[in-house]
Amino acid sequence: MRCFDAASPLPGKRKQSKGGRLADRRKRTNGTAHSSQKTPSDAGQPDTKISRMRMRAAWMYYIEQMTQNEIAEILGVGRVTIVRMLAEARARNEVKIGIQGYLSDLVALERQVEKQFGLEKVIIAPLSHPDNDPIPAIAAATGDYLSSVVSNGMRVGVGWGRTLLNTLSYIEAKALEDFTVISLLGGISQPRRFNPAEFAWQFAQLFQGDGYLIPAPAMVDSIETKTALIERCGLKSVFEMAEDLDLVLLSVGAIETASSTPYHIGFLNEGHQSSLAARGAVGDLLFHFYDKAGRLVDHPIHDLVMSVGIDTVQRVPARVLTSGGKEKIRALYGAMTLVRPTVFITDEESARRLLVLAEQEKG
Repeated sequence: MRCFDAASPLPGKRKQSKGGRLADRRKRTNGTAHSSQKTPSDAGQPDTKISRMRMRAAWMYYIEQMTQNEIAEILGVGRVTIVRMLAEARARNEVKIGIQGYLSDLVALERQVEKQFGLEKVIIAPLSHPDNDPIPAIAAATGDYLSSVVSNGMRVGVGWGRTLLNTLSYIEAKALEDFTVISLLGGISQPRRFNPAEFAWQFAQLFQGDGYLIPAPAMVDSIETKTALIERCGLKSVFEMAEDLDLVLLSVGAIETASSTPYHIGFLNEGHQSSLAARGAVGDLLFHFYDKAGRLVDHPIHDLVMSVGIDTVQRVPARVLTSGGKEKIRALYGAMTLVRPTVFITDEESARRLLVLAEQEKG
């Protein structure tokens, strides 16, 4: 068995330094400026209504990359009005890396989710149509949040998946001192065009930090292989570093869909999915499979997973969960109990579906 030096940071990185506490949590502010004059598109309409429409137009155009004609059709206005709204959004400095300002209905929805699940902070990204892919919107909101909270001396543990990989485009790169990223899950052994396991080192590079990976597949062939990799191939040190994290960044996967990352990349087959579902599994977090009540299911696949334990994740002071999509609602519901995220980032459609499921479970 060939072993790698997992205790060393990725090539070209500084030597990792311990320590660092979590930065102060971001204060949410409304970045909308005010003007004494209205544009023609504002005429005859309340400022709050126009502001809300303008922010939705800006989000659809810059984040969801919709055309001006598509936006005009959805909002029920002319294309010229959309052009004016986008110009005003830029003039008001509402368009930067992301979209500043919060829509009042989303703020209310955020409060509902916080109250329902006892969360410290919920961030909900606008979605112009319920059938749209929510990943770009969630990724943009996640990138904006991470840009505001990461700081010198932090040690961040990360999972991987399509949602997390998409956040990279929305994170503001900056040099940080003693910043460390630790992958909490093994990777993909076969070369692929889409490799979500690359997220950890790419995330570290954005902040010129140290990146530590688990140089092994996310799933191995036997418990003996797993033990040998951890005990004799240097992986134990990575697992030990994960015991002292300031923040953990995670996404969840759903069991009952072929688009789930473990299934899509070949770690799970239909037999695995069927047996997991038979035991009540609805989702996975770091390839740990759990039921709707947030309990890990009893399944032999857990003996083969090369990832940090859920108990380690639960002890991290700041736990950021970012996921969405109608196929993940039950997985998200279970994750609320499993990891008790301190920050939850999702899209508005997923948030509403999650609240509906919570009400149904009360009955």
